[in-house]
Amino acid sequence: MFKIMILAAGKGERMKPLTDTCPKPLLRVGEKMLIEYHLEKLAQAGFSSVVINHAYLGDMIEATLQDGKRYGLHIQYSPESIVLETAGGIANALPLLTNPDKDQPFAVINADIFCNMDFSALQPVLQQMQSDSEQMLAHLILVNNPPHHPEGDFSLHDDTGKLVESTCPDCRKLTFSGIGVYHPTLFKNVFPNQAEKLAPLLHQAIAAGKATGSYFPGLWLDIGTPERLQLLDTRLRQSALST
Repeated sequence: MFKIMILAAGKGERMKPLTDTCPKPLLRVGEKMLIEYHLEKLAQAGFSSVVINHAYLGDMIEATLQDGKRYGLHIQYSPESIVLETAGGIANALPLLTNPDKDQPFAVINADIFCNMDFSALQPVLQQMQSDSEQMLAHLILVNNPPHHPEGDFSLHDDTGKLVESTCPDCRKLTFSGIGVYHPTLFKNVFPNQAEKLAPLLHQAIAAGKATGSYFPGLWLDIGTPERLQLLDTRLRQSALST
């Protein structure tokens, strides 16, 4: 029932020259394209419908992934003709992500990350948000702060699971993984084809006490540079050789 969106509209400036002729989600790492790891894990987790937004070299993404049938999925596309940022891209895709009443939550994953999270863990969060939308507009998956982002993004209260703006003895400052569950109401003031960043909306939800989070301790990598792509490629190939 629930849909999931993969954000794939970025231009991949930091990945140049690899992205001069190839969109970042289609870059190969290990034996697959980066986005294929997401698609296969989503199918294994019980998701059947995926929405992918695109802008830069978007035709290549559609031509390569097609309707998703070979992954056991149904893929729909949300093309963007202008830079909409994260929240703008999500708002633009809402007709594909939720029901006509706009009360069905959905999950979102950045295309340019790699993780070994079992995405079926998102299903109970989606169900809870559907039944408790007045109390919950966003749920973020948080990870340990990587070396390139040591200050983190959000403070997670370990006892309540709430995201808070200020640090406290029972809070941990962690990094947003790029994996989240959202209620359409979070985007009610973002119009189609309107550029809008996600962070301000999340801070509004946190201030209202309607944002929660959970900590994922497993493997997570932000594939933002050619060097990190190469490190992941080496890691995956070594793992394949040892199995």
